[in-house]
Amino acid sequence: MTARLLPADPEFATASERLLATTLRDQLPDDAVVVCGQRFAYQGRDLEADLVVAWPGVGVAVVEVKGGSVWRSDGQWWQEWSGGPRRVHPVDQARRCRYALRDVLRRHSRVSDLRAAHFAAFPTTDLPEGFTAPDAHRWMLLDRADVARAADRIKDGLERTPDGEVPTREDVEALVACLTGPSVPPREVLATLREREAACELLTREQARVLDGLEAASRVDVRGGAGTGKTWLALEKARRLGRSGQRVALMCYSRGLAASLEREVAQWPRRERPAYVGTFHGLAARWGARPGSDDDGDYWERRLPEQMASLATALPIAERFDAVVVDEAQDFDAGWWPAVLAVLRSPQHGCLYVFTDDGQRVFGRRGRPAVDLVPFTLTENLRNTQQIAQVFGSLAPAQMRYRGGDGPAVSFVPCAAGDAVARADEVADGLLDDGWPASSVALLTTHHRHPVQVERQAHGQDAYWATFWEDDDLFYGHVLGFKGLERPAVVLAVDGFRDPARAREMLYVGLSRARDLLVVCGDPEQIRAVGGEGVARRLLRPHPGESAGQGSGAGGIGLS
Repeated sequence: MTARLLPADPEFATASERLLATTLRDQLPDDAVVVCGQRFAYQGRDLEADLVVAWPGVGVAVVEVKGGSVWRSDGQWWQEWSGGPRRVHPVDQARRCRYALRDVLRRHSRVSDLRAAHFAAFPTTDLPEGFTAPDAHRWMLLDRADVARAADRIKDGLERTPDGEVPTREDVEALVACLTGPSVPPREVLATLREREAACELLTREQARVLDGLEAASRVDVRGGAGTGKTWLALEKARRLGRSGQRVALMCYSRGLAASLEREVAQWPRRERPAYVGTFHGLAARWGARPGSDDDGDYWERRLPEQMASLATALPIAERFDAVVVDEAQDFDAGWWPAVLAVLRSPQHGCLYVFTDDGQRVFGRRGRPAVDLVPFTLTENLRNTQQIAQVFGSLAPAQMRYRGGDGPAVSFVPCAAGDAVARADEVADGLLDDGWPASSVALLTTHHRHPVQVERQAHGQDAYWATFWEDDDLFYGHVLGFKGLERPAVVLAVDGFRDPARAREMLYVGLSRARDLLVVCGDPEQIRAVGGEGVARRLLRPHPGESAGQGSGAGGIGLS
């Protein structure tokens, strides 16, 4: 029995706050939440609630914590401080924060009139027996002796409160989403997104030093987990090769990533653009390969690559390439690499750069080039917020350092797998209502395609992927097709997995597609079974205790 603690690694002002927060975390049930250090702007004041306890079936408690020695004298509360006694107002602070929370819920959530009470806690003070105060009943005060049964004391106090509806699990999740989610004015959302994007770009451009160090190597395998900037490096390497006068092919497997690469390259000066940008199979089609149908797996996996190798060998040297750059190279099958090498003017010595994440082998292919490549591993996640990177970090092929900055806590909406898409729709609608630009939001599924995706793909793949850059609606996709892409906000519907053998890789891809905000909808036990305790601990029941070196952190980026 362990409640969620939000943020995952709070920064406490005092040891007393940490003691009470962690004690409540351990005493409360799994579906309860303890929000730490929640800030409010209320009636012209900047307030901070030390703890907000949201407990399904019981109520919501706002707790002000005062450490050290606390006493009441001459009608005032006092606290011993390093400079001597000072007046404090624990009950007033807790009361104002409760009112502020009520107002926030009324403005930004469908949940408002919940049963709520405020408390003042003195974890290192012993209150006298029979203590009373005009501004607080004894049940509203927790002293040192009460810490061992703090959850029971809060429950008792909430059950004494007659007003308000007892919160359900759904109410608690709505409260959490309201406090940690993006309920801010649209202009502020846009400004923050642009600032985060600029910060990510600066961090990613620092990766250019990787290419500087590999300049002398002509055949390299750059490996890295999600968010390490592999796609940017692939583009930059292709650009550098083109700038030096080489004829370059920049290729990948998925259509969505290929379309993204094409759009990026189209903005470059002509002399820097690769001679070919697109999918591996698209290059064969350009050279006149016989067409096949989308449902003919043998055509795409075996016959077309064989055609491509034959066509490349028959081409004039001038139409082949000095260098090939492959992004998401783990998607390529062993039988495809002979064709990749065949497109080079010098298959034995031509430049080959591949960018790989073995954790994202969602297509079950295990091929690698049958040539010697210099390995280089990227170890820093630059694209995702620390909160998001922490959630999927245990699924990455290697341990990473998280440099992507702070952001909102990752939100989890528990539901049956069969209800995940419907719940994700509700969350996505809420993001748009809160001011998120539609072009910044994607709704992804792990099993069945969303009905909107099915409808859009009926008009052809090119028309479907064109919607990725449209501004009038959010993007609907499947994790298989979204690999290599990202969105500032992703709502992930974990609606099951078609192939259990690839479920872990697909969950990894889905969790890592969000740059700034991630909301996951699904069955907690299924996610635990697929992702393991590392994912479950951070996504379902986050708690403090991670080292700073592993990227744990609290705080926000202005989206919560």
